[in-house]
Amino acid sequence: MKLLISSLVLILPIAASAAPNDAAYCKSLAATYEGLLMKRGAGRGGLQNGVETSLALDQCKNGNPAGIPVLEQKLRDLKIDLPPRD
Repeated sequence: MKLLISSLVLILPIAASAAPNDAAYCKSLAATYEGLLMKRGAGRGGLQNGVETSLALDQCKNGNPAGIPVLEQKLRDLKIDLPPRD
C-alpha cells in the first residue's frame, strides 16, 4: 500500500506537467487547421467542418486537449505536417 501511495505521489506531478504542453499543442493544431480553412476557403468547395471537427477546434481553442486526436487525423488526412509537439 505504501508503495502504491509513493508511486502516485511521484506520478501525479508528471501527469500535471504534461497538461500545459498538451493544451499548447492542441491550440497549435487548431491554428494550423483554421489556417487551412482560410487558405482553402470552406465556402468554395474547400474544407468542410463537421460537428466532430468543430467540437475539437472549440476544445483546443479553450485549452482542452481532448480535441487532439480528431485534429491530428484531419490534418493527416489532408497530408499536412503536424506542428511540433514539445
